[in-house]
Amino acid sequence: MTVRTVVTCAVPPVALTLWLLSLRHVHVGRMGDLGLLQVLPVLFWVALGLLTLGFVVTLHADRLSRVWPAVYVVSLIAIIHATPSILYPTLRYSWAWKHVDVVDALLRNGGAVPHPGWLDIYNQWPGFFAANGLVLRLTGLPSAMGYAHWATPVVNVLMIGPLLLLYRSLTRQRKLIWGAVWIFFSCSWIGQDYFAPQTFDFLLYVTLIGLVVKQLTSPGPPRWRLPLLGMVVLMETVLVSSHQLTPLMLIVTLTALSVPRRNRRTVLPVLASAVVLQAVWFATAARPYIAANLGSFIKALTSPDSNAPTWLTGLGTPAAGQILLAWIDRGLSAAVLLLAVVALVRRRWTRHTVLPWLALAPLPMPALNSYGGEMIFRAFMFALPATAMLTATLVVRVRQPGMPRIRPPGWLRVAATYVLLLGFLGGLVFGYYGKEQMEYFTAKEASATSYLDRVVPTGSTIVSVTNNIPNIDNQYELHSRVVIAWNSVQNRRLLISSPLAGLEEAVALDAPPGPVYLILNRGQTAECYITGVLPADTVSRLETAVDHSRIFAPVYRNSDAVVYVLVDRSNPALQPRPGQSKPSQQQPQQGGR
Repeated sequence: MTVRTVVTCAVPPVALTLWLLSLRHVHVGRMGDLGLLQVLPVLFWVALGLLTLGFVVTLHADRLSRVWPAVYVVSLIAIIHATPSILYPTLRYSWAWKHVDVVDALLRNGGAVPHPGWLDIYNQWPGFFAANGLVLRLTGLPSAMGYAHWATPVVNVLMIGPLLLLYRSLTRQRKLIWGAVWIFFSCSWIGQDYFAPQTFDFLLYVTLIGLVVKQLTSPGPPRWRLPLLGMVVLMETVLVSSHQLTPLMLIVTLTALSVPRRNRRTVLPVLASAVVLQAVWFATAARPYIAANLGSFIKALTSPDSNAPTWLTGLGTPAAGQILLAWIDRGLSAAVLLLAVVALVRRRWTRHTVLPWLALAPLPMPALNSYGGEMIFRAFMFALPATAMLTATLVVRVRQPGMPRIRPPGWLRVAATYVLLLGFLGGLVFGYYGKEQMEYFTAKEASATSYLDRVVPTGSTIVSVTNNIPNIDNQYELHSRVVIAWNSVQNRRLLISSPLAGLEEAVALDAPPGPVYLILNRGQTAECYITGVLPADTVSRLETAVDHSRIFAPVYRNSDAVVYVLVDRSNPALQPRPGQSKPSQQQPQQGGR
């Protein structure tokens, strides 16, 4: 047994042991500007660096094992993506809580949820939630919360299958295949891998593209077998019914793949079915949403400069660390795209594959719509399976037919590969862990919303500064929401200058008759601090003002959250003034970081 073989076999268990040991004394409550990066101990980074070193040694071996590359990739997924699941006492990320609540609401109502408010969009794209409802009925589980906590590491492991399907359709070189898989997971900083419709649809998207590419590269006449084509159409149906963006990305990508004449017999049937299914869905189930937003879609098309990402803009100042994080994220994205371009120039054989079309197809999408300021990041995400493979061709030199035998790489090339892969992981952890201060919730915060669930009568209104609250949308069809951060600029500025007056105006103009509750929690404070959507002290100043008012009374309080009830709805401050218009709720798009 050679030294290289010993290293290959020993590194994963050693790295995983070091990783688990490193998590014993992590205090997530001490997170600051850069989230988990500030509280993870040195041993965690040693484990990640050691695992990367072992993978590089394995990748440059004379013969690549069939098992160990998969072991390394799964170990990488465990270290990166299972860490929050292990450390956090509750479900990570407010949108994941929201999606659990939607599943529960669909089951509770036996279908479309009545009076859904701003969550009506989920009635029009219910595929993901209906699928989870079916899982709950078959398994007898009381809620999706039972598995949503571990959805992120599981989804990433599941993604290995579609990636292998795609990459094995392009090359038989296992080193190149596993190098591309590793780079994909090392650069996927967007964080769209939690319990969400987009996550589910992205899995389907990569699987569908992999099936199409496999059909394009298979020997024999380009013809779909009817059972396989039927499965593809079924997957497209699920995809179209689950999310707004992914079907459009699929159509754009299939259109790009159909540009070469030789591909059309294979691609056009899949493209035609996707277009027909999308058109039918828009004309039927999603018609209310399309009709309500058609004007904004047209405006986005005619002013593409307005679609630039704006998540760091608000009435407050983002945390200093978030500015650094934004530059690193964009630097990682730019580096991957630049390396993909270099690969197309240096590795001529890649130009004769579908990789250029897969990489370029999503990139114009930010000019068409902002998708809540996130479209540029989603375009990178959809291009990543192709750009990861292109980048891998620079890292792993493989012998193509007709080429002379390639000499084993020297230590300098191995060291350069190690530094590059470490650089990718460095960019990833900034993007993936850097906002964790606002994305994790304490057990005390969850207790506050559990209290609300028990005491809030049907028809009540729940008010908050932002929407970064765990489980706040439980039984959302039974009450209304007022989120001041979504209101007009005038209302938000009033909240900043005079917190109690801003709250009173929001209640006066946006809360229907009935009981009113106000909830403030650590997560809202963290969101204001991290993103700058409002000044960092907005929540604490409002809490102080409400404590000194006679209009609201505290009914629940712990160190991380407080709940108030409105006790004097007749107060003149809560009555709309003549000529005063209702604040405009600027509600976000479905899901995303």
